[in-house]
Amino acid sequence: MTMTSTPGTAANPSGNEGLGVAAALFHGLSDPSRLAILQHLTLGEHRVRDLTEHLGLAQSTVSTHLACLRDCGLVVSRPEGRASIFSLTSAPQLLGVLDAAEQLLAVSGYAVALCPNYGIGTEGSPAADQLRAHAGRDAGE
Repeated sequence: MTMTSTPGTAANPSGNEGLGVAAALFHGLSDPSRLAILQHLTLGEHRVRDLTEHLGLAQSTVSTHLACLRDCGLVVSRPEGRASIFSLTSAPQLLGVLDAAEQLLAVSGYAVALCPNYGIGTEGSPAADQLRAHAGRDAGE
């Protein structure tokens, strides 16, 4: 399955084959704390303790998100003494996805932040107002 194959073709006869798996991947990436952890792991291997100190998150939060990322196949761990050392499983591919997401956000003017279902701001919030003003300038308003 490729995400870019045309629905209803020989390459993708059902039109949605495997999209559930792709949606699960994006759901695994959908939490800001998980993204921060992944971003930090692009710098190299880290212990839970290192991540809690660098990211300012609680140990239980980091551990929970690392378990999710491990279950999604995005990170692996290896024991080192009493600690576990975490690293990315497919760093080049993951970096490609994150880079593509940053490019998509930039060309869309970060409009997804205003999405009523998944956006970061609510009506009247400073973040939403700022994004609307930015989008208006980009559209020539």
